[in-house]
Amino acid sequence: MEKAFVVQRVANKVWSSENAVDEALAQASALMIEITNARQELRVSAGTFDKATADLIKAMGALGAARTALVEMHEELADVKVRIGDRTKLTGTWDKPKPKPDTVSEHTSDIRAVS
Repeated sequence: MEKAFVVQRVANKVWSSENAVDEALAQASALMIEITNARQELRVSAGTFDKATADLIKAMGALGAARTALVEMHEELADVKVRIGDRTKLTGTWDKPKPKPDTVSEHTSDIRAVS
């Protein structure tokens, strides 16, 4: 099989894994909000949900560590891609956010001033 197709297949799984961890972090954050709202709505002390909240914070920390590890692995795989001689530009399934207009004009004015 052509090297570029194999690399693309791996890249798709990398992006999928990164997105899955991001989604899990977002869901855990939503759960924290829901727990906080439930506690207030039920008018119970913070201590009532303290252990559950602490456990959720631990889980979110683990998800954050997983995300960091995936990003590091992504960077390593980019190096591997070059070492095996694949120079293709891979595209993900979604576009990266565009820079804010203020940032673009800031950098553009710097570039124009230099040139």
